[in-house]
Amino acid sequence: MQHRTLGTTGPRVSALGLGAMGMSALYGEADRAESIATIHAALDAGVTLIDTGDFYGMGHNELLIGEALRTAGEAARAKARISVKFGALRDPDGGWSGYDGRPAAVKNFAAYSLQRLGTDHIDVYRIARLDPGVPVEETVGAIAELIEAGHVRHVGLSEVGADTLRRAAAVVPISDLQIEYSLISRGIEEQILPTARELGIGITAYGVLSRGLISGHFDRDRQLGAGDFRGMSPRFQGENLQRNLDLVDALRKVAEGRGASVAQTAIAWVLAQGEDIVPLVGARRRDRLTEALGALDLTLDAADLAAIEEAVPAGAASGARYPDSQMTHLDSER
Repeated sequence: MQHRTLGTTGPRVSALGLGAMGMSALYGEADRAESIATIHAALDAGVTLIDTGDFYGMGHNELLIGEALRTAGEAARAKARISVKFGALRDPDGGWSGYDGRPAAVKNFAAYSLQRLGTDHIDVYRIARLDPGVPVEETVGAIAELIEAGHVRHVGLSEVGADTLRRAAAVVPISDLQIEYSLISRGIEEQILPTARELGIGITAYGVLSRGLISGHFDRDRQLGAGDFRGMSPRFQGENLQRNLDLVDALRKVAEGRGASVAQTAIAWVLAQGEDIVPLVGARRRDRLTEALGALDLTLDAADLAAIEEAVPAGAASGARYPDSQMTHLDSER
């Protein structure tokens, strides 16, 4: 397994991380036994970074990870680095009602996460979306207090813009910014990525396969289930979907020329954007995990990168990455 360091102050982790959200929420039903087996397979392969959110399945995902770590053995748990997002407010029907970044809430969320995960510390702790009613300095300051108390190791951020990065970093060292970054989501390249690099903040990139859209496995006539939030995603709608899958077809030709899958090529592209970037792959099954790990063996040269850029130019995606109601919560898009 290759390794990378999250920024100048963060932990050293596997070059690919496992995003566990889909094992509990938003993509429809998942197989619990297969999910745990996939986490075990990731640990066995040397994947050390596991990412979750306390609101994924309203705590289900943390309980799942806790069970997987307990049954994986002490050695695997010792190597695992758990990244947790907090702050999203849910209701019993699964609805969303904002974010809470108040210091007292930060510590409350952490207490519940520690219990569900069955661990005495969280490796990287971050608010999922900036709470517009609470200065970011107060939110990260509360995480810093959790670090002093031994409950957290590092402060992270999620989906914030360059100005917020600067304000937070002036208060406490920030290990990494978790943000969407893929061939069809390149908005961070203009301001956010240069700022993160200036400040020594790493990037954990989620959505590297754009929720399966550029995985090479999404069929044009696929019907999404009622519990799959992609049914509301602009990029999966009507003509947007067809145009985006045209990009995938173009990428497939490049991938085939390298003897790789579309998913491996898309992941390898993100890996090639810098040693300070750690892609998160949202595999829910062992076969998808195995495919994703193959990206580590795919080295893209200048000609490959040029061919990929020609197949999927920056800004070529059709549709926003979230519905309008969710885009308003993204400090990174302001």
